[in-house]
Amino acid sequence: MTGSVWSPSSWRSLPAPHQPGWPSEERAEAARARLASVPPLVFAGEARGLQASLAEVAAGKAFLLQAGDCAESFHDVSAVHIREKLKILLQMAAVLTYGATLPVVKVGRIAGQFAKARSAPREPSGEGEIPSFRGHMIHDDAPTESARIPDPERMVQAYYHATSTLNLMRAFTKGGFADLMRVHEWNQEFVASSPQGRRYEQLAAEIERALRFMAACGIDVAAEHGLHEVDVWTSHEGLVLDYEEALTRRDSTTGDWYCCSGHMLWIGERTRDPGGAHVEFFSGVHNPLGIKLGPTATPDEVLELCARLNPNRIPGRLTLISRMGAEQVFELLPPLLRAVREAEQPVVWACDPMHANVFKTESGVKTRRFDVIMAEIEGFFAACRRERVWPGGVHIEFTGDDVTECLGGSEAVVEEQLSSRYMSLCDPRLNARQSLDLAFRVAELMRQRSGPGDAVDA
Repeated sequence: MTGSVWSPSSWRSLPAPHQPGWPSEERAEAARARLASVPPLVFAGEARGLQASLAEVAAGKAFLLQAGDCAESFHDVSAVHIREKLKILLQMAAVLTYGATLPVVKVGRIAGQFAKARSAPREPSGEGEIPSFRGHMIHDDAPTESARIPDPERMVQAYYHATSTLNLMRAFTKGGFADLMRVHEWNQEFVASSPQGRRYEQLAAEIERALRFMAACGIDVAAEHGLHEVDVWTSHEGLVLDYEEALTRRDSTTGDWYCCSGHMLWIGERTRDPGGAHVEFFSGVHNPLGIKLGPTATPDEVLELCARLNPNRIPGRLTLISRMGAEQVFELLPPLLRAVREAEQPVVWACDPMHANVFKTESGVKTRRFDVIMAEIEGFFAACRRERVWPGGVHIEFTGDDVTECLGGSEAVVEEQLSSRYMSLCDPRLNARQSLDLAFRVAELMRQRSGPGDAVDA
């Protein structure tokens, strides 16, 4: 939002890390031109609707649940995969809403999370190394040198896969699937027999009894649209700037620019340089934005990012996503919380407990421990309470599949099981049972608050 000097292409004069490096500029330009001509994936009014909901989170009156795949796969754009992910998101939201008596803003890592920044340019494969997998928007996941050559046509494919995903999401969330009267149907078969699944069934029964009680009191439950359909917003890391620029449109009603690839975009830990291309690009679009903040973030850097990306201090515009690591969050986060609070920046604070807690087993399998993930969330809540800031949300990677990628949970996945159903294209994800377990535990943390407004107004 830098005024008249900004344009959708002004980022091109600045350092832009983690871009694909297309081998053919002519083919890249053809793909950009194709994307510039297609309809937007989302609309400005929808982005404003999400921003209004996030403003409620910033005020301590709601909670953000942002969750989904580490890296979406072109191969998984099907009704079954999308439905199963949506089931888990709806289950988690129901647990949080009912357990903590607060509205939950539901944002998926979905319909665009096709690219990943990587810490190393190459990864082991067989006897040697190949370019690291950076997402299906950039290249194929096959473990060969040729498959990892960036192909700009994949940006166009990503758009059409995102279109299919959004169409299904809208059908599911507005067409009856998300109806609270069907709350039992969200429990997957392999989850239902677990302790978490049985606990969820008890909660679902309580919800149904509450709805019957409301009907018995004369409330027209059928007429309450909020009980029968939900808003599930889309988000992804705004990494590949060719893609984001090509899908940026000017809103006909306000004249403002919006990045129409998703409702919410976030800037990653590796691309949040205040003087870099990503911050420049997203400073000019009016979507709600997230910023990942890792252990190296300083109060001055965070305040500079707030000033660059939200100079008008609009509530709901910025979500600051802490990813410090379980062992460091209580030490490193409070100075950032304090600086932002004292500067009176109206941000949402959320916790990403996944990305700073990855390790490799002795056999070389990348994984995370459920207890460590929970430890970071607990440290985040404790740090927020210490600094009188509302702990506004969680940002997690999960899947609706019955995978064995993260260790532990109530039905513990052990190291020997990791290889049996390890399906992630990149980082390990929580399975459905672990995700539900996390939701119940976060709801308990939320119930410990003295009141939603107290954390913000104190």
